[in-house]
Amino acid sequence: MFRLITGRPGPSGFGSASTAEQVTHDIDGSNLTAIVTGGASGIGLETARVLAMRNVHVIIAARNMEAANKAKQCILNDNNNARVDVEKLDLSSIRSVKTFTDNFKALDLPLNILINNAGIMFCPFQLSEDGVEMQFATNHLGHFYLTNLLLDKMKETAKSSGIEGRIVNLSSVAHICPYKGGIRFQKINQKNSYQNKLAYGQSKLANLLHANELSRRLQEEGANITVNSVHPGLIMTPLMRHSAFLMRIFRAFTCILWKNVPQGAATTCYVALHPSLKGVTGKYYSDCNEYKPSKLARDEALAKNLWDFSKNLVNASLKT
Repeated sequence: MFRLITGRPGPSGFGSASTAEQVTHDIDGSNLTAIVTGGASGIGLETARVLAMRNVHVIIAARNMEAANKAKQCILNDNNNARVDVEKLDLSSIRSVKTFTDNFKALDLPLNILINNAGIMFCPFQLSEDGVEMQFATNHLGHFYLTNLLLDKMKETAKSSGIEGRIVNLSSVAHICPYKGGIRFQKINQKNSYQNKLAYGQSKLANLLHANELSRRLQEEGANITVNSVHPGLIMTPLMRHSAFLMRIFRAFTCILWKNVPQGAATTCYVALHPSLKGVTGKYYSDCNEYKPSKLARDEALAKNLWDFSKNLVNASLKT
């Protein structure tokens, strides 16, 4: 908490006050290609901007194509040499995820970095077009399917280039506050017991469990790909539109704990690009330093159950 408030650097040399530009200083990503989901606004846009500044070829995957094209133009206005493309992706739709990956593969590009950044927060109860509770569908299930569809491309790129692939899941400290037991496998779509904040915590716990289980599987396979999770910090972004008034009140009483957007994107960019994390996988980062997540997040049996549950949900959606 002291480091969070003061911005004092941790063991990595960076801390809560570090920005995405600072943590990637002098890093050249000219031989890298990255996909950033939700890269049209907030910390996703800042992540895409800084990666492009470091010469990474960035694919912004976004639901709102108008916003995505504006984001691309904003990056190009800042950096004429930036390599940025946009592709439509609605993570709440299994069909859209499949279409996105087909379109990306048709570009015949390598894929070194996948940043699963997009998400929704505290929304009222609703079901996705596939009949899955919306926060779980968007924050976890869409990214789970997207990652699985892109894994072969990442393995192929890592093998042919000799460059380690990196997958970054944006989780949250909110993962410590899910429903009792972590994941409500039997009640995932139950409306009468739905609580938007616990549902958000559940989805963020799922992001961590997904990363940990995928990391374990890739290590067993010997693939040259790392998978880590990050907590970006408290940042006022469009993600909070469903609770903006309450969050402004909360922020007024906790102002010293909040970050700006460049600081919020720092941990993501650090984990995605920094050479000191070569070979590091299955970890959780906050303020550009490793932290121990909750006991539930470290539950290997829960992670394996979530993997199977998610796979079954995707398969059921593909059949409809």
